[in-house]
Amino acid sequence: MLNLNDLQLFVAAVESGGFAAASRRLAVPKSTISKRVAALEHALAARLIHRTSRSFTLTELGRDFHEHARAALIEAEAAETIVRTRLAEPSGTVRLTASIPTGQELLAPHLPTLAKAWPKLRLQLDVTDRFVDIVQEGYDIALRCHSAPLPDSGLVQRQLLVERIILVAAPAYIAARGAPASPDALASHDGLLTGPAAGTWRLFDRAGRQRQAEPLSRMVANESTALISAAVAGLGIVCLPEGMCRAALETGRLIRVLPDWHAGTITTTLVIPHRRGQLPGVRAVVEFLVDRVGGLSPEGGEAAVPQGAAGRVPGR
Repeated sequence: MLNLNDLQLFVAAVESGGFAAASRRLAVPKSTISKRVAALEHALAARLIHRTSRSFTLTELGRDFHEHARAALIEAEAAETIVRTRLAEPSGTVRLTASIPTGQELLAPHLPTLAKAWPKLRLQLDVTDRFVDIVQEGYDIALRCHSAPLPDSGLVQRQLLVERIILVAAPAYIAARGAPASPDALASHDGLLTGPAAGTWRLFDRAGRQRQAEPLSRMVANESTALISAAVAGLGIVCLPEGMCRAALETGRLIRVLPDWHAGTITTTLVIPHRRGQLPGVRAVVEFLVDRVGGLSPEGGEAAVPQGAAGRVPGR
C-alpha cells in the first residue's frame, strides 16, 4: 500500500513544476520532498520523473500515475470531508433518561424545539423513576434531581437548575384559614406531606436562619401532581419545588405562603458518561438543555443554603 503522504508530495511537485517550488508551497524542506518521491519510485519500481539540475519532466508512466494519484487525493479529501461534516452537524440518535416529573416539566416543553432545530437528530427519551445506570444501559444523557450532592461516580456532571422549595396553598384555603405569619403558625394549619416521615418542615429565611414547622397532616402522597391538585382544591399547604408549582402560581390557583421562607433547594444536574468521543448530537442536546433548562433558575436563587430541608421531594 502506497503512502498517501508520498502521493501528496509527488502531486505537489508535479503541479508546482519542481521540488523547490513545492517546498515553498508546502513549507516542507526540498530534500524531504525529493527523498519521498524517490522512495515512491522505488516502491513502484518505476521512474516517474526525469530530473536534472535544469529540468523536471514526467515520464509517460509518470503522467498516467499523476492523473490517478491526483484523483486518489481528491477522493481522500472527500472522505475526510464526509467524516468532518458528520461530526460537525448534530445528527444520529441521542438517548436521554429522566424521572417522570423532570420529563414532564423540564423536557417535554423544550424537546420539540430542539428536534426542529436539528432535523437529523433523533431523540429517544426514557422517562422512569427507577435508578438508571447510564453507562451500562447505553444512555447519552441523564437528568437527575437531588437534594444532596451526587456521588463522585466518574461521570461528568453539569448543574442545570437550582430551585427553591416553597410553601403554597390555594387562595380559598388562605381565605378560610388565614395566612400564617410565621413558621410557628404552621402548627395550626393543614399540611400536604410527601411521606409519612415528612411531617417536619425545616425552613430558612433570607438570612439563612433556620426554623422547624410541624403542620397538621391532612394528606400524604409521594406524587407531586396529586399534592398540587390537593392544594389547588384547598385541602392545605404543600411544600414543593418552585418549578412544580409554577403553572398553578402563574394562573393564580396557588399563592405563596410565607414568601420570605423556603425549605432549601433542589438541584437538577445533567450527567453524561464521559467528555471524550462525544458526537455533536450529544453536545447539541447538552448545550440546548443548559440554555433552556438552566435559564429557568430564579434570579437570586440561593444555591448555597442547606439542601432538602423539607424531606423527600416526590418523583424527583
